[in-house]
Amino acid sequence: MAEDPGSMIDAGSVPQEAPRRRARRQYRDVDGILVLDKPVGLTSNAALQSARRIFSARKAGHTGSLDPLASGVLPLCFGQATKVSGWLLDATKTYEVTAKLGSRTDTGDAQGELVEEAEWRHVDSDAINSALTEFRGDIEQVPPMYSALKHRGRRLYEMAREGKIVDRPSRKVRIIELENLGFEEDSLRLRVCCSKGTYVRSLVEDLASRLDTVAHVSALRRIAAGPFDSAMMVSIRDLETAAAQGQAALDRLLHAADAAVPQLPAVNLDSESAHRLCRGQRLQLADWPSTGRVRIYGPERVFLGLGDLNDSGTLSPVRLFNVSTQKPESGDSEAIPGASC
Repeated sequence: MAEDPGSMIDAGSVPQEAPRRRARRQYRDVDGILVLDKPVGLTSNAALQSARRIFSARKAGHTGSLDPLASGVLPLCFGQATKVSGWLLDATKTYEVTAKLGSRTDTGDAQGELVEEAEWRHVDSDAINSALTEFRGDIEQVPPMYSALKHRGRRLYEMAREGKIVDRPSRKVRIIELENLGFEEDSLRLRVCCSKGTYVRSLVEDLASRLDTVAHVSALRRIAAGPFDSAMMVSIRDLETAAAQGQAALDRLLHAADAAVPQLPAVNLDSESAHRLCRGQRLQLADWPSTGRVRIYGPERVFLGLGDLNDSGTLSPVRLFNVSTQKPESGDSEAIPGASC
């Protein structure tokens, strides 16, 4: 078939266009907490970066890693909300886990290599329920080799990949709730509510040892982290759908920063006191809800940050947000009910 001469362009007869530069992404200030439903197969950092790109957020961080095998609640803090991320790192976590009895892997989960098999058919629900009682409360747990903890400056998982095994001191963790959700064939489903630093993989292996067998985690889903639970989650697809509707639709998916610390008592300040506190001054309160860490609010219930109250009613700022507070004119100060200065 003959070529259409009208469709042919002599590259030498026209100026060459310069290569187009990719447009630089315009990032913006975003403040709030997103409760992401992290999908299986994605690292926590990759999930964070995906969400950050969708929001075009200038600053973001997650509040505790989930393994690629795991899914579920992953709170992401944007902007000034990163200032409360530490409290979410320390919060209790709740998981639903499926353990496969009879086989152990080098990583403790389904992504690892099979290293041991053992008989499991002697295990029944009565034996499981009896064994679970030994793992509730404060227990000692040895962290797995495939973890991000360091030994002499190196990550344990780096050494594990080289085939090395080193002694790891046990650590005290707390198992607040441990419930048998069902046992069928070689699969055992559990609900675990635990303290910071608990390794569910190690818990499953230790439980299997108590049952005179071996096991590994075949599925893991986090259903709560501190005050955030699965009912509050949004998926990456939800984010993409909202993004198509505009930034306002995206931002409506965020929770305010103080949602991370609902358990802390609240102190409400008038304009004068809020102005002084935001400039780093300590305040002497005439009335205060309790001692210890507190949430601090200014006029119109604006969250100012976190502070500490001592026995004498002195309020010291600990972690303040960049909130614009103007010193009120004489007679313009209106106190919000609560503690006053």
